[in-house]
Amino acid sequence: MIELYKTKNEIKKFLTSVKKKDLTVGFVPTMGYLHQGHLELIAIAKQKTDIVVVSIYVNPTQFGINEDYHKYPRNQERDLSNLEKYEPLYVFLPADSKMYNQDHRSWITINGLSDKFCGASRPDHFKGVTTIVAKLLNIISPDYLFMGEKDFQQLIVLKKMISDLDFKTIIVPCKTVREEDGLAMSSRNKYLSQSDRYKATNIYKSLQMAKDMYTNNLTDSKIIKDEIKKIIEQNGGKIDYIEVVDGRTLDSMDIVQKGCRIIIAVYFGDTRLIDNIEI
Repeated sequence: MIELYKTKNEIKKFLTSVKKKDLTVGFVPTMGYLHQGHLELIAIAKQKTDIVVVSIYVNPTQFGINEDYHKYPRNQERDLSNLEKYEPLYVFLPADSKMYNQDHRSWITINGLSDKFCGASRPDHFKGVTTIVAKLLNIISPDYLFMGEKDFQQLIVLKKMISDLDFKTIIVPCKTVREEDGLAMSSRNKYLSQSDRYKATNIYKSLQMAKDMYTNNLTDSKIIKDEIKKIIEQNGGKIDYIEVVDGRTLDSMDIVQKGCRIIIAVYFGDTRLIDNIEI
């Protein structure tokens, strides 16, 4: 059984009845075009909570001018078919008009975290992400929010928002799900040409190489970043950023230490891909 809810009032009414039964609610927010990475989040949520809600909503406010909002892949029939194996499941499918009214003026920004890396390349992106996630948390009131680590900056930004604004929801980070060749699963992978798809595997290969360098006692982040850049550019990638950061604060690190993350954003053709690895 998959139950669909298309308005805020419908899903609030259902979840109010759930809370009265003292059942735990897990929440997996998505923009649809579900891949195995999304499905892994749902599987983990099913193991850890009594009721799992999945939202499918392509949020317009996290896309900038000339970004891919209108061509972002959508296939509701395919998504619902992929969800059948996880029944019972509760799916929130709101329309834009139900999420943002015409006079919407309220936004959430996380100073110092959302204005660098992906935030520098996509200036209004995190403002849209934090605002829509806050709205969804207020609508669904989940006990647990399940998020993948591939979008590592997003994960840290949302952790900070949840902490600062006293949301009761606990965020549960989940490991990045990868294709057999190491490429992190993403809805945007479908944009890649066959040639670029092959070249994009060098993102994870370069991150693994960097981790090996640290294991072999090289801790200078500049040297490590330069080696990653060399591999990516030799294989036709265009670097947006490569950085070694503190895994809790996203502060840049000159010396690589255990607990750091190497985060990266790369263009292959017109497709921007992100990834990271924990040291």
